[in-house]
Amino acid sequence: MQRSPNRMLLILIAAFLLAAGVTALLAFDAVRDVVASLGSRVGLETGPALLPGGSGEQESEGGQQAPIFLDPDTPIQPDGNPAPEPWDGTSRVTILVMGLDHRDWEEGQGAPRSDTMILLTLDPQTSTAGMISIPRDLWVAIPGFDYGKINTAYQLGEAYRVPGGGPGLAMETVEQLMGIEVQYYAQVDFIAFVRMIDEIGGVKVDIPEEIKIDPIGEAPPKTLKPGVQTLPGAVALGYARARNTAGGDFDRGQRQQQVILAIRDRVLSFDLIPILIARAPAIYGEISDGIRTNMTLDLAIRLGLISGQISADSIKRAAIGPDQVTYDISPIGQDILVPIPDNIRLLRDEIFANGNGGSPVTADKSLFQLVLEESADLAVLNGTITPGLAAGTSEFLGNQGLDVSVTDNAAELYSDTTLIDYTGNPYTLQFLMDIFEIHPGRIFHSYDPNSEVDVAVILGQDWAASGVIP
Repeated sequence: MQRSPNRMLLILIAAFLLAAGVTALLAFDAVRDVVASLGSRVGLETGPALLPGGSGEQESEGGQQAPIFLDPDTPIQPDGNPAPEPWDGTSRVTILVMGLDHRDWEEGQGAPRSDTMILLTLDPQTSTAGMISIPRDLWVAIPGFDYGKINTAYQLGEAYRVPGGGPGLAMETVEQLMGIEVQYYAQVDFIAFVRMIDEIGGVKVDIPEEIKIDPIGEAPPKTLKPGVQTLPGAVALGYARARNTAGGDFDRGQRQQQVILAIRDRVLSFDLIPILIARAPAIYGEISDGIRTNMTLDLAIRLGLISGQISADSIKRAAIGPDQVTYDISPIGQDILVPIPDNIRLLRDEIFANGNGGSPVTADKSLFQLVLEESADLAVLNGTITPGLAAGTSEFLGNQGLDVSVTDNAAELYSDTTLIDYTGNPYTLQFLMDIFEIHPGRIFHSYDPNSEVDVAVILGQDWAASGVIP
């Protein structure tokens, strides 16, 4: 038994959404009317959906292939990975998209690293979306492990079989970095990505400058010239992964977003629907092996329909870049990017902003409300010879609604009051700047999510002379 082509298209659209690294969340304008009409005729059934073809088929008696049954309520992921979260249909959804490093398989290194990490967000209430690229050399504390590059979080989760596996640990690491909940993930391997693009006839990309790329596999390196051109899968992937430009990983993140939006444009193109119908079994067969997600088929369809309301102008794009990091060397000699957590979270608020300009963190809230939500633990250290200054200031700050967990003397004397932020608390810093009238040059960032306090306030002679604390 086989479903009608229309039903097959509905299933394929949802599968394609997952395969494209959830890029079809941003690409449903072209098919929403088709899907809406299908919904009135076939509905979003609660039972298994039927799709012929694909690598998940099993051979039945007589050598015939049995069709695949897709359970709309079962995620496409191994047991033990992050459980799917229920969704109320209106709340903001945030998804971590990961592309896995093909070289780890080629070199027999076991569990792969995440070569690509992009945080996608969709707000159904305001019809807005955004994406933030996370560079793989970002040096972070990985929960349950030591510091490492953020692209090793997935690898460690898989290798040590932590709860939730690689996706769970990667999501937790990104949550800690960004200070926001990540409900879902979509993991895409390179081969599935390449084949998917080939099946839809390539993607059109405007290449701003000459760039050398090295496609995975046996394809030789090649140079792409500037201009608009249609790239096949392997070349599109090579373009997205190239790092040999002046901006390195930062440029790379922008190119990855460019390719994602090129896939979006391709899905939007008028001539793709008949191609999807004709190639439905082949496309699904190619992508089903290379996609893992804790989203269900039903959720993917619902998100896809909602995203049809989002215009291209309402999709914000950014990458964690030079303004959000400092350059350093790891203990074993690796080039690393050390986060400036305040700047990262301000970037987050910019990209997660809704149609009215507010973000899910800042919308309709006073600075003091935002400070209370950060719940930063403070250390107040006396950097002067004035006795009792730290104790008096701690009491003063407590009366302002702040939490002071450490009161002590500083290791040296300070002429100017200084703030050191360890975990990313931009609103608390702003509040303290206003209280102490601190110049921005006296604010320092020392990223350490394992720090006993979030912010250290080192009192200088300027504060002692102010007379605020008797």
